[in-house]
Amino acid sequence: MPMNPPSSSTSGTSPQGRLILDASAIRRALRRLAHEIIERNPQLAALVLAGIPSRGVEIAERIAALIEEFEKTRVETGVVDVSMHRDDVGKRADLPIVRASRLPVPLDGRTVVIVDDVFYTGRTARAAMDAIGTFGRPARIQLATLIDRGHRELPIRADYVGKNLPTAAGERVRLRLENVDGEPDAVWLVREDAL
Repeated sequence: MPMNPPSSSTSGTSPQGRLILDASAIRRALRRLAHEIIERNPQLAALVLAGIPSRGVEIAERIAALIEEFEKTRVETGVVDVSMHRDDVGKRADLPIVRASRLPVPLDGRTVVIVDDVFYTGRTARAAMDAIGTFGRPARIQLATLIDRGHRELPIRADYVGKNLPTAAGERVRLRLENVDGEPDAVWLVREDAL
């Protein structure tokens, strides 16, 4: 189902870049993601939504709240930190900020949906799968993302996508969420030279 473009009153270009999704479009995308997850996972009690810090955690919690609203079933959420599982951890100039992973255990026999904000090369998703493996062996792992911007470097694809957004190499996706950033919910496409 195609996403509606942002309303004309909020579309266009600003110092933040080109608006891709406003708050209402993000809400619609999350509602659709929640419905798709429900359709593919009839045993909601066995479902865990594991967000990648920091915006992935917020998105996971919003999707879990929507599933509970639609199905009257509480879905467990968790946090999966990928900092020490990244393949570039030894090559970075600065040390990564390590946050505590928090997942409901045991994971055996459960479906874990990794939730990320922007899906790009696939390396973060691979690191998240490695991190989840330290907590147990889920029956299956799925991936949900609000934005898929392409440019994959690994053979990994998202199972649930809020919006596919083809981007150029010199562009970045800037996602802001009220509860994380203190700014209104919005997704912007920004040229790197404008940062």
